Amino acid sequence: MKGVFSAPGDYIYFKSQVPLHKIPIGSKQWRYYDFGPKVVPPLICIPGTGGTADVYYKQIMSLSMKGYRVISVDIPHVWNHHEWIQAFEKFLDAIDVHHIHLYGTSLGGFLAQLFAQHRPRRVRSLILSNSFLETRSFSAAMPWAPIVGWTPSFLLKRYVLTGIRDGPHEPFIADSVDFVVSQVETLSREDLASRLTLTVDDASVEPLLLSDSFITLMDTNDYCAIPQQLKDQVSERYPGARQAYLKTGGDFPFLSRPDEVNLHLQLHLRRVGIEARPDLVHGISNDGGGGSSSKQNDEREDADDAPEDDMGSFESPSTESQPPPPPENTDSHNLDDQLLSNAKVWATSAKLLTPLLRHAFFETRQRVIITKIFLHLTWEFCILYLLPLYMNMGTLYINWKYCWKIRLVM
Repeated sequence: MKGVFSAPGDYIYFKSQVPLHKIPIGSKQWRYYDFGPKVVPPLICIPGTGGTADVYYKQIMSLSMKGYRVISVDIPHVWNHHEWIQAFEKFLDAIDVHHIHLYGTSLGGFLAQLFAQHRPRRVRSLILSNSFLETRSFSAAMPWAPIVGWTPSFLLKRYVLTGIRDGPHEPFIADSVDFVVSQVETLSREDLASRLTLTVDDASVEPLLLSDSFITLMDTNDYCAIPQQLKDQVSERYPGARQAYLKTGGDFPFLSRPDEVNLHLQLHLRRVGIEARPDLVHGISNDGGGGSSSKQNDEREDADDAPEDDMGSFESPSTESQPPPPPENTDSHNLDDQLLSNAKVWATSAKLLTPLLRHAFFETRQRVIITKIFLHLTWEFCILYLLPLYMNMGTLYINWKYCWKIRLVM
């Protein structure tokens, strides 16, 4: 992913170690990460409206090293909730996963609840963060929803970005906002239009067959794009769910407060009976226990998303699931220290350059938006005022010429 801002060092390391899968299933293109021992039931992460599969990279790296399997997906081009349920079920069948644990934030949490409602046998537990139960309030706030499919990309991105609170943030929250903004810029017009359509499509979550004891609610208490009233409805719907509130974190706690979020995710997985396999993390290169369950996923891997040095790892199921374990000698420890120091340097550089780049980025966007608005207003002025004036002048000319001919005849 190439963005305007400088990517964090740990994200660069993540991209160098974790392969990105792209597979077509029917008419849908799925883009996802699958990392961790394949013998462990997976935790599947579903992002919100402006998120991608990349936004959960901190959870993938942390939980997979503890012996959990984490799958992070992009929401494909689906235009109603029934289509989402069918497409997601086909995706699970394609990667040979039957029983899942879902972690959804914002729109992703709503979609996770809908899937648990219509496919209760496949969903073993839910983790919902800043989510909601119905879409009526969003459709009421978006009167132009019927034409969202024809809306230009720059207006859709502007609408999504205006939902992110703009103002002074804590450094970690500011970094999370910058990262999500960079991911929004990578989304196509169809991506944004389909997700906004899912947000305003008339639907609501009915009572689930899943017990409240298998549900964890993880909301932030400072501020969020989801109104507090909608989050309270979720808490009232699942009174027996485990409450895991975060004091701060903003809209993207999985990026701004990754340690707390990862801890709550790990506690939830333990509570619902998921046994981690840390033994496969270190012994994975010898016995191949953490291999991929589908070889065709590797064959369709995009070469641009991973370095050429890692291409050989796609042929071996063992190296795909975990980073290669270092040999037991002093050189390997020195290499680890060097990688860690490089990641810290990248992170420090990103924090210093992010404010300047973000300012330049938004200034450029404002100029482009103002130019397009000016051209749009000019066109409306021509249509609404100059065209009627031209037609009136033509009518007056015809009448004058007709009257002149009558005078000549008389």
